[in-house]
Amino acid sequence: MPLLEPNPQALRPGTKRSPAPDRVPELQSRGTPRRLRKELTALLGAEKVLSGVSDLVRYASDASPYRFLPQVVVVAEDIDDISAVLSYAHGKGREVVFRAAGTSLNGQAQGEDILVDVRRHWAGVEVLDGGTRARIRPGTTVFRANAALAPHGRVLGPDPASAIACTLGGVVANNASGMTAGTTRNSYRTLASLTFVLPSGTVVDTADPAADEELARAEPRLCAGLLALKAEIEADTELTARIRAKYAIKNTNGYRLDAFLDGATPVQILRGLMVGSEGTFGFIAETVFDTLPLDREVSTALLFFPSLPAAAEAVPLFNEAGALAVELMDGNTLRASVSVAGVPADWAELPKETAALLVEFRAPDAAAREAYERAADAVLAGLDLVAPVPSVENAFTRDPQRIGGYWKARKAFVSAVGGSRPTGTTLITEDFAVPPARLAEACAELLDLQSRHGFDAAVAGHAAHGNLHFLLAFDAGDPSDVERYAAFMDEFCKLTVERFDGSLKAEHATGRNIAPFLELEWGTQATELMWRVKEVIDPDGVLAPRIVLDRDPQAHLRGLKTIPSVERIADPCIECGFCEPTCPSHDLTTTPRQRIVLRREMMRQPDGSPVETRLLEAYGYDAVDTCAGDSTCRIACPVGIDTGALMKAFRHERHSPREERVAALAARNFRAVEASARLAVAAADRIGDRVLARVTGLARKAVRPDLVPEWLPEIPGAAARRLPRTHRPAAAAVYYPACVNRIFGGPEDRRGPSLPEAVVTVSARAGKPVWIPDDAAGTCCATIWHSKGYQRGNELMANRIVEAAWGWTAGGTLPLVVDASSCTLGIAHEVVPYLTPDNRVLHAELTVLDSLVWAADELLPRLDVRRRVASAVVHPTCSMRHLGDEEQLTRLAGACAEEVVVPADAGCCAFAGDRGMLHPELTASATAREAAEVTARSFDVHLSANRMCEIGMDRATGRTYQSVLLALERATRP
Repeated sequence: MPLLEPNPQALRPGTKRSPAPDRVPELQSRGTPRRLRKELTALLGAEKVLSGVSDLVRYASDASPYRFLPQVVVVAEDIDDISAVLSYAHGKGREVVFRAAGTSLNGQAQGEDILVDVRRHWAGVEVLDGGTRARIRPGTTVFRANAALAPHGRVLGPDPASAIACTLGGVVANNASGMTAGTTRNSYRTLASLTFVLPSGTVVDTADPAADEELARAEPRLCAGLLALKAEIEADTELTARIRAKYAIKNTNGYRLDAFLDGATPVQILRGLMVGSEGTFGFIAETVFDTLPLDREVSTALLFFPSLPAAAEAVPLFNEAGALAVELMDGNTLRASVSVAGVPADWAELPKETAALLVEFRAPDAAAREAYERAADAVLAGLDLVAPVPSVENAFTRDPQRIGGYWKARKAFVSAVGGSRPTGTTLITEDFAVPPARLAEACAELLDLQSRHGFDAAVAGHAAHGNLHFLLAFDAGDPSDVERYAAFMDEFCKLTVERFDGSLKAEHATGRNIAPFLELEWGTQATELMWRVKEVIDPDGVLAPRIVLDRDPQAHLRGLKTIPSVERIADPCIECGFCEPTCPSHDLTTTPRQRIVLRREMMRQPDGSPVETRLLEAYGYDAVDTCAGDSTCRIACPVGIDTGALMKAFRHERHSPREERVAALAARNFRAVEASARLAVAAADRIGDRVLARVTGLARKAVRPDLVPEWLPEIPGAAARRLPRTHRPAAAAVYYPACVNRIFGGPEDRRGPSLPEAVVTVSARAGKPVWIPDDAAGTCCATIWHSKGYQRGNELMANRIVEAAWGWTAGGTLPLVVDASSCTLGIAHEVVPYLTPDNRVLHAELTVLDSLVWAADELLPRLDVRRRVASAVVHPTCSMRHLGDEEQLTRLAGACAEEVVVPADAGCCAFAGDRGMLHPELTASATAREAAEVTARSFDVHLSANRMCEIGMDRATGRTYQSVLLALERATRP
């Protein structure tokens, strides 16, 4: 064991707690049963089988109110793995559930036996026929697919609010639709073909002209059964009419019986049945979508009404005017949305009865948009709108930023409302549809029903299509509260079906919470047909039992998850999963959601239980050490949960007093530390990479991998001892070279000025000279200590840099320009919580500019570009995302190159200062997809604006990255 290995018990929850009824039992503390683990490992390989209790717990939760612990998790890489797992399950009488993003709201991504991860190795988009079609693998997010289609002016039909995280496999499997899809743009209507694996292991490509012939040969019983069911349904005119009527409005409850009416052959029938089958009929391995035009002329309004029914009454008017989207939000939703960045603070003061419609028109050209706007104005003239708070405008706008803010508030519905729920309560998301003409009546009945059962729910939805969502919070650990929820559900389902002939699930699919009510909606005949369809396709019941069909009338009350309180920063989490795609470690260890899920399981356990002990043992590496600390999860999270900050706090808790003292000593003597580091880097050049790699490798084993960096051959040589000479008089800004640029030099295969020299030169060239303080050495942005959780060292350096910057800038008279984006973020924002009250006052007077902003906004307009290379690829850093500087990076790159490419899979490189040297596997995993894009073709230059990130990308791609400021100096050189 390494000498300074941290004690896992340092992170043991210290709060008083009672064991939760849904805690993982002690018998499962060892994870997967030995025989099951051994057999699957022999079948697939150890790297594809996750079997520790920590693995099982982190996969046990999704965005739903349910929680089921799998026996084992398989990370499938290809169709062969899927077929092998299905064959094994058949032979052993086991069950299989597929899980991709885990954003489902009804427990579809959970299983109690073999759970198969089909996200990690299943991403990819191929644009076909100029964008009119797209071949998309099931682990690809809707957001990523649309990013590939956007340059072609096309978009997918389904547009769920969770597009940033949900994957196409899940979208098809649930027939998820979203704001604009309705009944005409959803997966059922826009899916051209798909490839799927049946429970038997048979692979079907519906686009193959020989598919029916091959299926008949491989599965004669299946084909005969499907055709017999088709004949039976078509012979019953009353049933046929009922099926058509059920899909006249949005409906994802049960199986798509209209597939038997729309498909002529077994393959065509299966193509329809797979949509909305929730993983119970097979695995969707690939999809081909017919895409839709991306109309870029947009006009949008957020209109406020005195009540929910009043808003609902206006919906048909906007539908008739041609609106593509009409979204409804009630007062609870609007008020909860103030937790979303950019939402006006005065929404918190809106009366509870207030409601709003988000109305959007989209057109292919300006003339069509103006015609829509005239129609919208005519509707507005007849409405009685209200403006309860000053920020309300009740007007249409074309401003993309304002429109984006409206949609951000709407899409954050579940997370924002869920984040404001009472601590310790479980969130239920319901989804139903009624004929659009009866929406106002349904709103009034829903409000009355909630009131009678003591719920103060939040309501929102796709009003244009008669589709409403509402959220309920209750304590799943309190039997009386569960009974209250059960009584509400009974009455709600009867109301929806008997009063409105509505759909109990409009777009979230049946799932565990509506399965017991399937027969109530569809009737006995149609429901029994669905059971027979399942028997024909999956006769052994291997796939996803109890997710669509369940005869237990209390099934929706089984497996409800408690939500124990955790650290305040993470407590609002509803486990939606929006954070996961942006997390650098999501393909290596854990995601932000899983870090919180694991913490909650610790809180469910009695103190010192075997389960808690084993979770703590794994948590150090899986959660704390391999968190890049980039906090991009906060950007993706609708309520801004910063799991990176939580992991930094945990790092602090693991430090010994001695470690904290040493870190503080380094901060006090940073001038000497900096000089020593520069000398060490210079000496390393003479020693050689192989020797250093061996020495650091031995040290890492002896001391601790999280304390001793691994030497990497991509680490550059030392920077010059002296910074460029500058003069303070007439300086337009103070230039602060970050310590990383005072220690490390630029790319070794590049001739020319250093980064500090380039910044000084190009600033002077633009007539905006800068001054470098003589005493910059020994100061730092404090990120070194902040990222590692060294609190005292962080406080010392944070206050030192602010005091120094205030003096350098003459009390904030001049801007402070910083040449590394992470350091800019540190000085501008991250130091603030650690400042003394007096230094917070000084900090408020500073103007801290990233060098990208300085160069793009102040220098570039005054420079003559004299030469450009043909192509450049850029790496936007996570700090740029926090600062909002990505546009400046691409603008500067555009001045230096004819073509600028931002990789669609660009994300945090996870090098994170030295974390990529402490855990190289983290950077390798985080950059894999971006690196594949970058290396797929050649570029003349590779640009970024943070030295350590450039080193990380060098290592990931084998290419040489450099600061865009170096490229700008060269492009404008006389």
